[in-house]
Amino acid sequence: MSLIQDLQWRYATKKMNGQAVEQAKVDQIIEAARLAPTSSGLHPFKIIEVSNPELKAKIQPIAFGQSQIVDASHLLIFAAYDEYTKERVDAPFLQQQVERGLPEGFADDYKNGLFARFQTQTKDAHFDHAARQAYIGFGIAIAAAAELRVDATPMEGFINEQLDELLGLDKLGLKSVTILALGYRDEKNDWLVNLKKVRVNKEEFVINLN
Repeated sequence: MSLIQDLQWRYATKKMNGQAVEQAKVDQIIEAARLAPTSSGLHPFKIIEVSNPELKAKIQPIAFGQSQIVDASHLLIFAAYDEYTKERVDAPFLQQQVERGLPEGFADDYKNGLFARFQTQTKDAHFDHAARQAYIGFGIAIAAAAELRVDATPMEGFINEQLDELLGLDKLGLKSVTILALGYRDEKNDWLVNLKKVRVNKEEFVINLN
């Protein structure tokens, strides 16, 4: 099926049936997010994969009791860098150098200029930038789930600081951005399942300057 058909099929599932999603499909969704483009190739985010029922139960009150947290098969928590350090900026360019067989220091001018710009910014600005990159992978993961006919609920409704503390993200230099709950829809109990998909009209959405 085409991507458009996949996106027409998906919706933000409000009630999941608890059925497990095959790990191979979860892995494909994560791989799609890993392959997402990011600014300057920095890839400044990680995915925390959670399937343990006890941990999901601890997360649920942090997410205001939403049932998808515990009824989902897996939670993918997208967490972004809390700041750009020199090591974090250097690392992706070193990886490119090694894996592509490029000359040492091939991108030094660009990399150093990039880090110099980050040094003029606050840590909050760093996190905002990194979080925007995480959302690119987040969107691609949603599309990949739809292609695999896995229901995915995008979730921003949680207390970030409490989730960070629970998962020890501060020790990893990360801050949570959003959660993607993966599972299968409970068609009998989800009020949203059969409602028409509604989006802004194309004529309002596109501003054509040609």
